[in-house]
Amino acid sequence: MSSPLIIDYYSDVLCVWAWIAQRRITEIEEQWGDKIQLRHRYMNLFGDTSTRMQQQWAERGGYEGFGQHVLESAAPYDKAPVADAIWQHVRPSTSANAHLVVKAASLAFGEAQSAVLATELRKAFFVDTVNIGELPEVLKIAGKIDIDPACLRTLLENGEAMAALMSDYKLALDNNVKGSPTWIMNNGRQVLYGNVGYRILHANIEEILNHPEQEASWC
Repeated sequence: MSSPLIIDYYSDVLCVWAWIAQRRITEIEEQWGDKIQLRHRYMNLFGDTSTRMQQQWAERGGYEGFGQHVLESAAPYDKAPVADAIWQHVRPSTSANAHLVVKAASLAFGEAQSAVLATELRKAFFVDTVNIGELPEVLKIAGKIDIDPACLRTLLENGEAMAALMSDYKLALDNNVKGSPTWIMNNGRQVLYGNVGYRILHANIEEILNHPEQEASWC
């Protein structure tokens, strides 16, 4: 059996476009099964939300304007519901705590379970307006899906989770990842970024899997 196609998937848990893309991730994994290996990696987009709002949204309504933008962005996608009050009252100061716990879950319970946790965190914020910038809230959500918070705390305290997260952030910079979500495949030769439709993702994966002999650059 040939090796699976590696897809590095970069996102930020507070990014609405990654929340919208979640359905496409599910469809890709259902369609291709063990022919692909999706590696979930995280990037520093909402690491400092307050500064991001000041620099990019101060003249466009601040948090209220950004919340309206998020609602309008998600409106066409019924599989990515967003609460009307998004970003209005609950304003996570950072995505880093969520990313940190997700990386701890990956180390302790495996990639698949950590991906489930990431999805639950996104749902908690976008649908239920839970402040996933607060570490206790993130650990509470982990506990609800049978990810032992005590195991996670050990990895948080000994620095292993932080090291794994810093590795992701560095890889995002090294690979010139411009935003969330970003798919990188074919040893970095193919990069898909932003609100990429399922058919485009499918076509790219299918082409690489069906023509592996063409993976090498022609240059």
